[in-house]
Parts: sequence; structure tokens; C-alpha cells
Amino acid sequence: MIVVEFFLSLTGATMLLLFAVRLVRTGIERAFGSSFQRLISRNSSPVRATAVGMCLAIVLQSSAAVSVLVSGFATSGSVSVSTGIAAVIGADLGSAIVVKLLSLSVDWLIPTLMALGGGLYLKTRTHNLRQFGRVLLGIGLILLSLQLLRDTVEPIQHGNLMPAMAAYLESDLISAFLLGVALAFVMHSSVAVVLMTVSIVTVANLPFIVAVAIVLGANLGGALVPMWLTRDLPQPGKQIPMANCIIRGSSAIAALLLLINFGLERLPHNYHSADGLVLVHLVFNALLLIYLPFTNLISWALARLVFKPESTSVDQHAIWDVSALDRKLIDSPQFAIACLHREVLRMGQLIEYMVNPVMKLYSTGHQSTINAHQALDLKVNKALTDIRLYVADIGEHELVKSDRRKLRQFTEYAINLEACGDIVAKRLLPLALEKEKKGIEFSDEGWNELLDMHRTVVDNMTLAFNVLVSEDVEAARQLILEKNAVTARERSSRKLHLQRILNGSERSLESSDLHLETLRALKDLNSQIASVSYPILHRSGQLLENRLTNESAKSKKSNIDRY
Repeated sequence: MIVVEFFLSLTGATMLLLFAVRLVRTGIERAFGSSFQRLISRNSSPVRATAVGMCLAIVLQSSAAVSVLVSGFATSGSVSVSTGIAAVIGADLGSAIVVKLLSLSVDWLIPTLMALGGGLYLKTRTHNLRQFGRVLLGIGLILLSLQLLRDTVEPIQHGNLMPAMAAYLESDLISAFLLGVALAFVMHSSVAVVLMTVSIVTVANLPFIVAVAIVLGANLGGALVPMWLTRDLPQPGKQIPMANCIIRGSSAIAALLLLINFGLERLPHNYHSADGLVLVHLVFNALLLIYLPFTNLISWALARLVFKPESTSVDQHAIWDVSALDRKLIDSPQFAIACLHREVLRMGQLIEYMVNPVMKLYSTGHQSTINAHQALDLKVNKALTDIRLYVADIGEHELVKSDRRKLRQFTEYAINLEACGDIVAKRLLPLALEKEKKGIEFSDEGWNELLDMHRTVVDNMTLAFNVLVSEDVEAARQLILEKNAVTARERSSRKLHLQRILNGSERSLESSDLHLETLRALKDLNSQIASVSYPILHRSGQLLENRLTNESAKSKKSNIDRY
């Protein structure tokens, strides 16, 4: 019974630790997720990318999360593979710094963080303040879970179980290493494994050399996680986590071999403690920075020795010609509506592929590539036509009110997606051709403004499709707030552009029509994408007269305050 109680307590504390780490990550991603891509893509030099990756890992409390994010950016072409590798190396160091910060013994912080974080999350309506409260609450729960781990392990340090396990692992450091690998992979967090090991070293008689072997294994396991999570991405997305796994994994194995052959006799005895273990983990990840000068070489080697070149021809994306609308299911409205949902998502993927390379096409202006992407609009139009016919056939059956609402919602959003295709094919891509034919150049400031606007729209597109799948009210609210932010950004860029013309900028004058038309098109595209949120917010009672309820309340309050 005592053994069962011990493992239940250990499992509960570990699950709380994993939940708390994810809570912090979710809060940061929801508050600042749209800024990550701009932050990384603006810092393309290895040193700057490393610094950005380190900061992101500290914020997200996970190098694996940064690796997955950067892999996605590399897939879309906004980040090069070598830059991504540098960012992930920095993220490895950032996650080690997180371990150092969270291992500090500050017991008074737990109730303070939980009280402040819980208050902000439950009592405030401002989105970023709520997410900040989520982050503080998550950090408080991390510290609490570590305290629970220490309390769970402490009673068994004088029993027979812990000494027996410790003795076995001390005689077989490879098993200790593999234990660290397995724990990090199963828990999807090397930070959690290292913190757990540090907590056990603090209160139990776990030999220091065993703890070091487990931590080295956790480093390899932590590098395997993003490889597994990105296994279905195109080649550029796979190369970054594979490079990190090769770098971090081979270094961990080399350190294990040194540990087995030479031990830790040269390390001062006063470092054989929890603080010393954190220091070893920190130094190990700091030493990975020696690979920074070789990121281009690593990227080149992976592209030629591991991965075969992929064809990027638009015609080879056969899935875009395969409709999700199954005529055999027309007589089963529930399944037919599910098919309709999938088809709208397929339209979204088509639009996403059309939108992603727009600014790159502004730079290159290749006629054949532009024509290929314009031809995709025909597929979007056909998808909308098929959806209308399919919906008409489903409507002939007796449907409950909720099913009719879903049919209307999906059809309306499909119409909006078709409008997005027209914006790209008939407005943005012709502007890219015009820029190339006339040799027009944007000012540096104007070009950066357009790039930021485009990246924001792409980020909002991802958020919109997640809303379409999940119908999450909080995400729908965030999408509308982002829509308002894009409108404000378009207005600000227009004012700055006109100010540059008044200041005599020749480039701004020559590119004025292109700049303003591109801004307007991107804003209109974002508005069509964000429309998926309105039905969700309306059903939840959070939309009044096309405005979010809290915004309306603020407006009413300000009007009352005037009198």
C-alpha cells in the first residue's frame, strides 16, 4: 500500500509539473504568438538568432516548443534552415537557464504568484492581462509541484527502494542515461525531467554521477521530441530538429562516455549537490554554442546527404484536386456536414498556400510562379461551387436547427475564402507583376511595414483555421482583436507613407500606388479571414452590434463619464 501511495503521489506531482509548464507556454503563445515569427525573421544572423531563440525558450519554458515553432517558420520560407538551427541552439541554452531560475528556493513566491496570477486571470477582461495571469499562475504551480516532488521522495530516502535503485544505476550509467532519454520523451519536456532530478537530489541519496547521467539523457530525449512532432512537415521543417538532435544528442553521448571513463573526481566535492547539477546542465548547453559557426555547413550537409530534393511544383499537390465532399453521405446529414467542414478547411489550405509566398513574389516577380499561384484561384472557385451544390442537396433533408446553422456558417465562410482567393489572384499578384515590370522599389521603411503586415495576416490565418476547427470562444475573441490591430496597422502605415512623401522620399513617391494598394488588399484579406469568429462570438453572447461586448461596455462607460 505504501508503494502504491508513493507512485500515486509521484505521478500526481509530475502531472502537475507538466500541466504547469504547458499553462505558462499557452499564456505566452496566446499573448505574443503572432510576434514570434517577426522576431526570428528579423534576426537572421547566427548570433542574433541564437539570442532570440534563448529568450523565447526562457519565455516559453521549452526548447522543444521553440524548435517546433521555428520548424513551422522554415516550412513557410520565412526563416532559413541555418538561422533556425542557430535559434534552436540558443533555445537549448534558454531552457537550461529556465531550470536554473526555477530551481531557486523561494517558498514565499508560491502563494504570491498563485494569488496574483489567479486574480488577474479570473478578474480581468483584458486579453493580455489574463494571459499574464495565466503565466504567473503556471509558474506558481511549477514551484508547488517541485515542492510536492521533494515531499514525496523524502520519506523513502531511508528505505530500501531508493538505495537499491541508486546502487544499480550507479553501476550502470548507460541505464541512467536511457532513463533520462525515456522520461524526457514521454513527458515531452526536458525541463520537467531536469527539475524533477534536481528535486530528488535535494532530498534523497541519489548519487551525483547518476543524476548527471539522467540529465544528459534528458538532453537527448528533449531533442528527440521536436523531431517526432515535426515528422510530417516538409523537408525544411524536418531539418532543423534533426540538426539539433544530432548536435545535442551526439554531445550528450560524448559527455556520457567521458563520465563513464573519467567520472567526476576532478569536480570539487561541494559541487556534488542540486546546485552543482543545475550548473552541469547549464554548462553543457552553453558549450553547444561552439556549433554556431557551422550552422550553414550543417544545413548544407543535411540537405544533400540526408534529404532528397523536393519538387515544389504547384501541380504536384494532388490533394488540392481531391474534394472532401462525399456524395455517398448526402443521406446522412451529420456525416455530410463533417465532409463540408473538411472541404472548407481544404479551401483554407489552398488560400494559405497562395498567401504565404506573396511578399517573396514581390521581390522576385517570376512570371511563371505568379501564374501558377493565380491558377490556384480556379481550384478555390471550383471548391465553392461544389460546396454550394452539396449544401443544396443536404438541405433537401429534414435538419435540426443546429445543423442548418452549421450549413449556413460553413457556406458563408467558404464564400469569404473565395473572396480571399480573388484578393490574392486579382489584386496582390498583379501588383507583384507590375512592380517587376516597372522596376519599382519600395523604401526600406515601407517594405518593412508591408512585410510586418503580411506576417501578421499569415499568423491570423493560422489562428482563424484553428478557430474554424475548435470553435474556441477565447481564440475567436483574440482573432477579432487581431483584426482590429491590423486595421490600425494599415492606417498607421498609410500615414507614415504619406509622411515620407512629404519629406521628399523619391522611392516612396514612385511606389505610392503599389504601397497603398498592397496595404488595402492585405487588410481586406485579413477581414475576410477573421469573419469565422463572428458566428461563434454571436452564439456565446459576446458580440453586440458587431463589436466585442467588453469593448462596447468600455464605450458606454466612457460616454456616461462625460456627463
